Amino acid sequence: MNSSTTTSGLTFDVQLSPQRKTPQERAALLDDPGFGTVFTDHMVTIRYSEEKGWYDARLEPYGPVTLDPATASLHYAQEIFEGLKAYRHPDGTVACFRPEANAARFNRSARRMAMPELGEELFVGAIETLLRYDGEWVPSQQSSSLYLRPFMFATDVGLGVNNPSRTYLFMLIASPSGAYFSGGVKPVTVWLSEDYTRAAPGGTGEAKFAGNYAASFLAQAQAVEQGCDQVVWLDAVEHRWVEEMGGMNLFFVFGSGDDARLVTPALTGTLLPGITRDSLLKLAPELGWPTEEGRISTDRWREAALSGELTEVFACGTAAVITPVGHVKGPGGEFTIGDGTPGPVTTRLREELVALQYGTRADTHGWIRTFA
Repeated sequence: MNSSTTTSGLTFDVQLSPQRKTPQERAALLDDPGFGTVFTDHMVTIRYSEEKGWYDARLEPYGPVTLDPATASLHYAQEIFEGLKAYRHPDGTVACFRPEANAARFNRSARRMAMPELGEELFVGAIETLLRYDGEWVPSQQSSSLYLRPFMFATDVGLGVNNPSRTYLFMLIASPSGAYFSGGVKPVTVWLSEDYTRAAPGGTGEAKFAGNYAASFLAQAQAVEQGCDQVVWLDAVEHRWVEEMGGMNLFFVFGSGDDARLVTPALTGTLLPGITRDSLLKLAPELGWPTEEGRISTDRWREAALSGELTEVFACGTAAVITPVGHVKGPGGEFTIGDGTPGPVTTRLREELVALQYGTRADTHGWIRTFA
């Protein structure tokens, strides 16, 4: 069945999959989807060329993409992506959390990688189109969601490296997902990496660029070898200033109760400007906890944890929401944060954010966008 739908200035050609999952098959997959391994029936594709701009917008059956062996992105990694979620609210509607912020970050990444920007209307319109036809894939249980992965890559054919590609393919796929970490919400142990660097000043650290993640695999493997769940990245110059945990931003909680305050590493151009991070900087003061963007050294982290001044640490991001950090290891030794369990500030912030995303807390910021 073919039809069309017009949104954000482009008409999406709708080609429904002849092999859509039955309600029974879909229910079985939604029962325990894991993370990023099950995909919905359809995907969105939009093409770009310097001559036409954005064109040929489609909703089509999910499936393989055919590429020439000399496609530019396969050789020179001109590829960016985003990650956001669709949630099932108590009234049955489907909503996303701050998709406009994802659109803005997608375009910041595009500018850094010399790629064309995709207008916010078109970015959100692609999400709207996919959810219109695959909205039944959004799980109803609060611990699960539909993870959305918009991405774009260069499609010029040729091995010349002097100029960026002149053609691109934007795609949007969706994956019903449960907890990001298999053990659910529990404190993780992290490894302070002094051998490898995620990003350097003037580099691509603040872009959601595929190459940043490929470069992280070796350090993550080292962390696992040390008995840790995740790697913590330090600055490229001195290897002492804390930046990120894996692909997540970090928050440090000093003090407790009404005297607690939150500090997160400042955005220096080498850190990804997380949308969850930005949201928590606004939510925490509403709960009575002041926030600060500053610098935390590994020595300061250790000393404050051992003295009890530092009471909690947590990481935040779209996929895992908020994850407590309980134990830290590094070449210089190891230490525990608090009693190693999730602290009250971490727990409360997670509850507030999840309630907002799933529609059980009033949205006073205009962050929720309802689609269906």
